[in-house]
Amino acid sequence: MLSTRFMVVGKYLHVIGAVMGSKNNTSTALYTARALRDFGDGFIAVLLPAYLLALGFSAFQVGLIATASLLGSALLTMVAGLIGARFEHRQLLLIAAALMCATGLLFAVANEFAFLLIIAFVGTINPSAGSVSVFVPLEHAVLARSVNDGNRTQAFARYSLVGALAAAVGSLSAALPDLFVEFGVSALLAFKAMFGLYAVVGLIGGYFYASLPRSKPVSHQQASGLGPSRKIVFHLAALFSLDAFAGGFVVQSLLALWLFERFDLSLAGAASFFFWSGLASAFSFPIAAWLAKRIGLINTMVFTHIPASIALILAAFAPTLSAALTLLWIRAGLSQMDVPARSSYVMAMVTEHERAAAASFTSVPRSLAAALSPSLAGALFAASLKAWPLVLCGCLKILYDILLLLQFRHQKPPEER
Repeated sequence: MLSTRFMVVGKYLHVIGAVMGSKNNTSTALYTARALRDFGDGFIAVLLPAYLLALGFSAFQVGLIATASLLGSALLTMVAGLIGARFEHRQLLLIAAALMCATGLLFAVANEFAFLLIIAFVGTINPSAGSVSVFVPLEHAVLARSVNDGNRTQAFARYSLVGALAAAVGSLSAALPDLFVEFGVSALLAFKAMFGLYAVVGLIGGYFYASLPRSKPVSHQQASGLGPSRKIVFHLAALFSLDAFAGGFVVQSLLALWLFERFDLSLAGAASFFFWSGLASAFSFPIAAWLAKRIGLINTMVFTHIPASIALILAAFAPTLSAALTLLWIRAGLSQMDVPARSSYVMAMVTEHERAAAASFTSVPRSLAAALSPSLAGALFAASLKAWPLVLCGCLKILYDILLLLQFRHQKPPEER
């Protein structure tokens, strides 16, 4: 049964390759590197709680490691944004890929909680279904520079689509340890092998980052971070932080933990679900780009997000596994449509030299805010309040959507003016 399921992987790798096809060599290299990175994040997000539980850690300790990883990502992302204009983006992406490789190797050999906590903080482990990492501001700046305003949202939609498809394949690959166990490999060794695969993915991703064209760093005076766009970036960052804090209650690792504990879902079942929900998210991105051209970026972000949050709240009280998975699948098809719209909006509202800093200053508060809630969710799980993380996430996200609409509905990007 598992071997039949993995036949699907080849089909979707072909789809990913077709989506990445582009006459723009910079975009193609960036899409390929993004696909590899999200493939690794896809299986790690599902395997991380199962691996930590297999090592004997509690649900609260799983939440702490998720918090440490998000907090460390926030600090790394801030550094990338501050120095992004002064250094070549290609070099910084190569350093980040090397860090990803080291993270996988160290997680594969570590067994002590304190050591894993440190690795999670300084490395690139991503417990979230979204792309929250040091790579983000650098990739956004490179991609925005390679396209014009009219094609920017479509480019970010394709960038998000490639990543989501790869993450879906990665989620399906999280069932590989069960396949290894059938051949006599211990579950713990199989988990460690997957972290070794994560390291290999980082190494291959570095090869594609190396093929990016060199960019000329700007002068120290120009590279002072945010300039004329500071006010709007700070306002957006504050709102994005609320959204991220809410999302931290149900990062993919914790959502998997909820399914494991609430419905006793198997690892293979979780991998299959996150694969299909990942596909739902992936194919929502082109729809988001189409919708943004008709109703605008801000409206696209808000009016797809609110129904997704309602579905999440309802899932918290679903009486059966099938009902919960259906609602979560509906949420997956709507909740990520704001991603390309949000990235495009930020890049549109700042000058070219501010783009790396703007991507960083909107990503860092998101990561910091998201780093707070996983440990709170872990504490709620430990206290047998398993529905609360989902409800809190949904309610806070609806509040974010309302505030975003009220504050930014009249501030249009160039293509909407």
